[in-house]
Amino acid sequence: MLKEFKDFIMRGNVLDLAVAVVIGAAFGKIIASLVGDVIMPLIGIVMGGVDFTSLQIEVGTAVIKYGSFIQTVVDFLIIAFVIFLIVKAANSRKKAEPAAPAAPTTKECPYCFTTIHLDATRCPNCTSELKAAKK
Repeated sequence: MLKEFKDFIMRGNVLDLAVAVVIGAAFGKIIASLVGDVIMPLIGIVMGGVDFTSLQIEVGTAVIKYGSFIQTVVDFLIIAFVIFLIVKAANSRKKAEPAAPAAPTTKECPYCFTTIHLDATRCPNCTSELKAAKK
């Protein structure tokens, strides 16, 4: 059982996923800092000095911090846009490599011009004898 677990962990896709999760968490922190420390203060200045992190409404004893929610939405939109660009770039590389054409499986009978199998030695339509296919 321990060997099976080791084999599972050492497979490439599991390691790739683990690396992606770690890098994604670090990338999320970078984006949160970009939005919280750079973008939102600039948006706040443009909107007349509004500090989004302090925006809140009190409903009874509950405090609804909608400014933090707006900041989180902006975080999400930036991360989603960057992922979109990465996926788009990866897909454009895949399209750049054309698939090799498939080998032909048929040929024309030189006597009656009907389509026959590539390995045929006699035409099923006109019954003419054909040269043996070279292999």
